[in-house]
Amino acid sequence: MKKLLFDNFWLRDESLEDTENLPDPDVLARDIAVNLESALEQFKGIYEDMEEK
Repeated sequence: MKKLLFDNFWLRDESLEDTENLPDPDVLARDIAVNLESALEQFKGIYEDMEEK
């Protein structure tokens, strides 16, 4: 059986190499929550538009 090697070098975010400059975890969590809420509202709008047709 052959083994599959998944090299994800292209997924790395070079801007995150300097971990000293990352925002605090609470800031990251808040930003993620805001982005998810915004995305959910957009999806709700799309769903509602589809129901109307």
